[in-house]
Amino acid sequence: MPILNRLRAAKGGSASNQGAMSFLEHLEELRRRIFFSVLGVLAGFLVCFYYHNQIYSAMDRPLVRALAAHHFTARLIYLNPIDPFNLYVKLALIAGLFLASPWVLFQVWQFISPGLYPRERRYFIPFVLFTSALFISGGIFAYAFAFPMVLNFLIGYAHHFQPNIEINEYFDLFATVVLGSGLVFELPVLILFLSLMGLVNSRFLLRNFRYAFLIIFIIAAIITPTSDITTMVVFATPMLALYILSIGLAYLFGKERRDRRAARQSAGK
Repeated sequence: MPILNRLRAAKGGSASNQGAMSFLEHLEELRRRIFFSVLGVLAGFLVCFYYHNQIYSAMDRPLVRALAAHHFTARLIYLNPIDPFNLYVKLALIAGLFLASPWVLFQVWQFISPGLYPRERRYFIPFVLFTSALFISGGIFAYAFAFPMVLNFLIGYAHHFQPNIEINEYFDLFATVVLGSGLVFELPVLILFLSLMGLVNSRFLLRNFRYAFLIIFIIAAIITPTSDITTMVVFATPMLALYILSIGLAYLFGKERRDRRAARQSAGK
């Protein structure tokens, strides 16, 4: 059953005028959840801005190590007096998003839960924990493994030149890799929702594995700021593992749907 029909069914009422009303209520609920999510990110931002020096030191650490490994001066530069302050603000915002991710994903669950069957709503806690863990794990993976590898390749490749790395350019690279990895790690959740909506199933995912393989490497090439194959494979490998995990989740939840459908058909007879 399409998710919108399930949302309408959850609201109840007559079929003649409930569709438009449900749609308006749906938009109002979306507005509320976005508002609460923004409040959560704002709270995370304020906490992280208070610790902006410590967070900046953590962001700066991969570059310091990469520059030191190639015998360069480990120092960023800025061209405008306001750039350091703007950097602290943007960095606190990114860190606040990771800090508030459980709250934001709770709002996502609150938005979609009216369209779920009662048995599916029991997965509230696993959903929030699982999606938050995936998003944060993606950021940690990028920070601890992928981003240092990217920096080592880029700095080592340009060893004939003296690096004068500007803070905004460095932050843009850092945010692209870390946020991109965090979002990519949500792949199982996306496929799970598509499975719940009846748009995909485990057989479809297996049958189209070769196309998924190609798409994953295209995405890895997009979020990888270098041209070397090794770094791209580092990004693609966890994405392939997550896709395989998604097939398992689609099978498990698809089995539940098939069992419920069979039970309803048996009851109807």
